[in-house]
Amino acid sequence: MVVSTAVLAEDKKPSPPPQSKAEAAQQAQQKVNGRVLKVEQKPDAYRVKVLQKSGRVVSVDVDKKSGKVTKEKKDE
Repeated sequence: MVVSTAVLAEDKKPSPPPQSKAEAAQQAQQKVNGRVLKVEQKPDAYRVKVLQKSGRVVSVDVDKKSGKVTKEKKDE
């Protein structure tokens, strides 16, 4: 299994960098459209797990400096 990172579609305005886990959760929820299950703090980003309406759980990273939301993609 190969894990790569892809940048999700950005809005017209870039998101400000998150100042807390709650802000990171909100940014991830807006990009992925689902319910936040968990937020973990990493050195450079917040890892947010989101449950989509389809039942799929998606992990995204929210960069602490740029506010950029990236999604983990699994290529099998």
